[in-house]
Amino acid sequence: MSTAPRPARPPPPIPKPGHVKVVRALYTYEAQQADELAFDEGDTLYILDMKDKDWWKAKCGRKTGLIPSNYVEENTESIDYPLHDAAKRGNIDFLKECLSNRVSVNGLDKAGSTPLHWASHGGHVNCMQILLADTKCEVNVQNKLGDTALHSASWKNHAAAVKMLLEKGARVDVRNNEKKLPVDLAKDPDVLAQLREAAGVQASRYTEDYEDEEDSD
Repeated sequence: MSTAPRPARPPPPIPKPGHVKVVRALYTYEAQQADELAFDEGDTLYILDMKDKDWWKAKCGRKTGLIPSNYVEENTESIDYPLHDAAKRGNIDFLKECLSNRVSVNGLDKAGSTPLHWASHGGHVNCMQILLADTKCEVNVQNKLGDTALHSASWKNHAAAVKMLLEKGARVDVRNNEKKLPVDLAKDPDVLAQLREAAGVQASRYTEDYEDEEDSD
């Protein structure tokens, strides 16, 4: 039986951006028919269905209805990364609203970061808890710098955020583009201790898995 160490597991595939279009109304729209959606200036609209080129299905607050597509294009302001913005600012109410309106929990911004990256970077543990409660939330996504959410939390020395990520399966053996592990970015003693303990546990688990597979052969 081979005693070679188990190779590091590759990160999961990078998720695709979400497809829910989110805009903010610049003007008030009065519904003309019973199935249309009325909204006020400043309201946030979630465009749920764009199959009909003239009339799109949208949601505003708790109401859902049709709105003219040309109105959205000409009289609204696009919110490109609403869930990221909510996570970055620690805005729990907006974050919940985005998720309830099917904005992707794994959507990627221009930097290739997920909302979890930004919540971890800011140490917004309440937002992190909500994001991680979504069964689709990917913990080990790497952005364009190669950083995971754990890199972000470790770099900013957010001990509570690091603990939460580790409990949800964040890997400590992922290196970013500069070949640095999360532990290489941390300075806080509590964060360092958590990462080093997790490294030992995860390395032991991978070795046991490898030996179990060898025995089954």
